Amino acid sequence: MKISKLERSRKKWKTKAQERGAKLRNLRKTAKRLKQNHPRALHLPSHPQPRRRHPEKNTARRSGGEPRDRSLPTESSPILAHRTLCVIIILCGITPFRCVPRLLAIFQPWLRLPRRLPHFTSVIHWTLRAGIALFRQVSVSREPWVALLDCSIDIGTRKALVILRIPLRALHQKQQALGLQDCECIGLELAHTWNGPRVGETLARVFQTAGCPVAVLKDGGTDLKKGVELFCERHPEKKIFRIEDVGHYTANLLKAHYAGKPRFTTFLKIVATGTALLRQTNLAWLIPPKLRTKGRFQGITALAHWAHRLLALSQRKGKADAEVRRARKAFAGLARLRPFLARFCRVCALAELFLELLKTKGLNETTYQAAQDLLAKLPARSFLRTGLASWLEKHITLFRALGQEDVSLPVSSDPIESLFGKFKTMIQRNPHAELNRLIYVIPLLCGDHSEAAIDRALHQCSHADMLSTIKKTVPPTIRQMRKMNLENSPISVPKSGDILVPDSG
Repeated sequence: MKISKLERSRKKWKTKAQERGAKLRNLRKTAKRLKQNHPRALHLPSHPQPRRRHPEKNTARRSGGEPRDRSLPTESSPILAHRTLCVIIILCGITPFRCVPRLLAIFQPWLRLPRRLPHFTSVIHWTLRAGIALFRQVSVSREPWVALLDCSIDIGTRKALVILRIPLRALHQKQQALGLQDCECIGLELAHTWNGPRVGETLARVFQTAGCPVAVLKDGGTDLKKGVELFCERHPEKKIFRIEDVGHYTANLLKAHYAGKPRFTTFLKIVATGTALLRQTNLAWLIPPKLRTKGRFQGITALAHWAHRLLALSQRKGKADAEVRRARKAFAGLARLRPFLARFCRVCALAELFLELLKTKGLNETTYQAAQDLLAKLPARSFLRTGLASWLEKHITLFRALGQEDVSLPVSSDPIESLFGKFKTMIQRNPHAELNRLIYVIPLLCGDHSEAAIDRALHQCSHADMLSTIKKTVPPTIRQMRKMNLENSPISVPKSGDILVPDSG
């Protein structure tokens, strides 16, 4: 017999044996899983038992004594309840997905959970199914609403554009700052870069499904600004007002006023030098709050409060102790900036009160007058006072043009900033931080979802639907590209059989 025929027959036999072995292993695993989760599943009777009838109950229903429940049937499966519990832990605890099986293992004796706990990848799949189902339920809203949009920071090689819907009456009804439970995610897209035309096209698609808002709330980003302008130019019949976020606007004013001043630059150098000297000592409690360079003026009031307290500590009367002397030495030169820091702290304190008023109560006639009273405490020629007064006049005119006097206009993008912060906390355990399929967790983080709503969402979106949706909307990640092109590349190896080994020498 030829050697080629033997090689072909051996290859067919080997392939057939591998397929048979894989099939048997899958059957054994399935039987073991069914036996662990459902002990009675393998001992079902051969014939179904007849259904028991309740004559008294049926008679009462026919006579009208008991109202018939026409609501949707409630899914009481223990597996579905287990899945819902995992999703609720993710939403309420804002924990990484790997923590859920560990938490379930701790509370397993008290919660009467199945002996076999889920893998964290199963928790990811259940959460994504619920998020995709909720995202598909977006429809047109009859009451007036405001669209809040923003782009996330670069995570990996991509950025996400998120659009939230806030009812116009939400702030007036709540009487406090808005949170994620008051919002609904209506738009969610990924891209490597965002510019004006791409933002405008995305807004057109989202507003075609969710309806048109009365106003758009955004920060001062040029891409968002250009995108909203292009959308309004292409659809002039839809009168959409543009609201500029008061937090970003105030931060830009403070940056324009203080960033180029020599005294402020000297103050930052002193703070950086002193922080480096005290970071790993017993005086580390004197270190100022950490501020990002890009968003430094978003939280500049915390740095102003720290400087005010440090100056009060360093000017204690009497003989200074060793800690005070070390603090003076670490932040040498700070006392010479005392007059500048006093004015700086006062301006930051008034700006903080201004933001707190508008973020918690919104903009209406009452808060407009209260904000003007706060600005009157600043000097008449103050750069900050002039800029904030201009912002107030522009947006009170917008509020009056809406014709909704019994509501408060939301003017802060804090809910979407909180959304990005929570999402970043959940994906921080990822070894390759990147915006991937987990963006569908964002619709779950918005709104106030009950246990029944999550059950219905899990029932509405199957695993196959989740995979097809992710394949259509989420491009391959860096890790997937590496696996497809490097790890799965064919490696040339010698075939089995007689291998000729060359003689050495």
